[in-house]
Amino acid sequence: MTARPLPALASNAWIGQFDQPLVSQQAGRLAGLRFAVKDNIDVAGIPTTAACPEFAFTPTAHATVVEKLLANGAALCGKTNLDQFACGLNGTRSPFGPVPNAVNPAYVSGGSSSGSAYVVASGQVDFSLGTDTAGSGRVPAGLNHIVGLKPTKGLISTHGVLPAARSADAVSIFARDVQTAWQVLLSAIGPDEQDPYSRELPLISTPLPQQFRFGVPDRLEWFGDEFAKEEFEKSIARCIRLGGTPITIDYQPLADAAELLYGSALLAERLEVLESFFQQHPEAVIEPVKTLLSPGMAMSGTEVFRAQTRLRALAQQAARMWKSIDVLLVPTAPTIYRIDEMLEAPIELNRRLGYYTNFVNLLDYAAISIPASFRRDQLPFGITLIGPTASDWQLASLALRFEQSESPGSSTPKNQLEGLPLALPHETASTATVQVAVVGAHLSGMPLNPQLTERGARLIKTTTTSSCYRLYALANTQPAKPGLIRVGDTGTPIEIEVWQMPVSQYGSFVAMIPRPLGIGQIETRDGELIQGFLCEPTGLEGARDISEFGGWRRFMASLASPTSTTALR
Repeated sequence: MTARPLPALASNAWIGQFDQPLVSQQAGRLAGLRFAVKDNIDVAGIPTTAACPEFAFTPTAHATVVEKLLANGAALCGKTNLDQFACGLNGTRSPFGPVPNAVNPAYVSGGSSSGSAYVVASGQVDFSLGTDTAGSGRVPAGLNHIVGLKPTKGLISTHGVLPAARSADAVSIFARDVQTAWQVLLSAIGPDEQDPYSRELPLISTPLPQQFRFGVPDRLEWFGDEFAKEEFEKSIARCIRLGGTPITIDYQPLADAAELLYGSALLAERLEVLESFFQQHPEAVIEPVKTLLSPGMAMSGTEVFRAQTRLRALAQQAARMWKSIDVLLVPTAPTIYRIDEMLEAPIELNRRLGYYTNFVNLLDYAAISIPASFRRDQLPFGITLIGPTASDWQLASLALRFEQSESPGSSTPKNQLEGLPLALPHETASTATVQVAVVGAHLSGMPLNPQLTERGARLIKTTTTSSCYRLYALANTQPAKPGLIRVGDTGTPIEIEVWQMPVSQYGSFVAMIPRPLGIGQIETRDGELIQGFLCEPTGLEGARDISEFGGWRRFMASLASPTSTTALR
């Protein structure tokens, strides 16, 4: 596999794009999805530059996270541009050129994971990996109208990832929707003995209440951007409509913690790996990266421990807010700047972009940035949901509710369990599981889906049957259910979801299936045979053939359409 340099790309998003995507296997949770990785993440045989050609080296092995994604069926398309050494939040600090905003190229993309955000927002890949130390996995998401999932530190191994500040680093995920980002996280998490900061951390499995409390900072800073302020007020109102109650929180401890990242001796950790290179090749480090990191060379151990103690004290103060709130809501970024403005004042304007992000990893929180709206000037505006350690599933579930709350053609899920399988880190590779294909009321977001999630089932993939089936809306069923029948040459592909369930839970699940439905072998479009829901022919009395819709979800959506004249009999 070779990387093809792309110096002429107008977007400057790619550092190297592969002639052919790198594929490990065709099957898995991520099969069919294309992805890219930030160029501080190792891909075997491809130089890792960290946006510094003089620093480049060629690894002999993939980063652990890359290995896991390939093993789950994803196809790797190349490596993306970044702020040099992952130092920046704006996307202009690279010798390969600034990465523009995917919505309006006159504006910054956000950084440091600038290229990774751009290639997702522009539709070139389905998801990408960034890294996040101070907000690099969230700010680019907010500025490019995509999802940026920043997991709890240690959930994803950073082995094979060039450290920025090792104790605060996290691999982040960019996608265009919450579901995709979550499936990537499920494929990537797990302890790794090669990463000293990796940890086996069970996720909080208690759902957030339907009537949840969300924190709003008592001192919101917009740096004069009234458009951003307007959109955040709309986001607060949208969270209230979802069942949330806003609670004002003391933002001072969070702001003070954020200042420590670059304004204290914690900065010295940024030079753990780079110190000798800085000394030997100072000309290779671009401005303002050199100005920002150089003070760390002179900081003493005493100063570092003093800063760590200060951070611990602030963490204790900040932790009090979790007694009164379930989740913290902040703007992903308080404003957005044009590229020319950023180049004129690169340090101050960059600092402003991190106003709501810098504290998160220092305090060991989880976070997810999601698109909220478009401002009056048609630029994207994003919000970030923040929670305590291991709250990743809770945050992503609430983000899914927010995402679907005002999406055309979709309805708000009844609860956050629907459509977002919970990772079960306590399961081992030896845990016996069985795959089951569902076609109707057990689909993600449908009324009976909790019968799967309550049994620890995980969504593996969405696919279709072979063209040998027809789908019927059964008569007189509550909730409404379809019946899938194998008919041979007169059939058509029907949408199905494949779920993986512990064998220990399978018996209780099957026992709940009412006649005329039962379990049989379903053939997928790839020729696999998977146990799944089939209908007895006698159950079709009074049923309607709905095969033309291609699946139960589209049929049900047609019933909800204001112009629909279709009715269930």
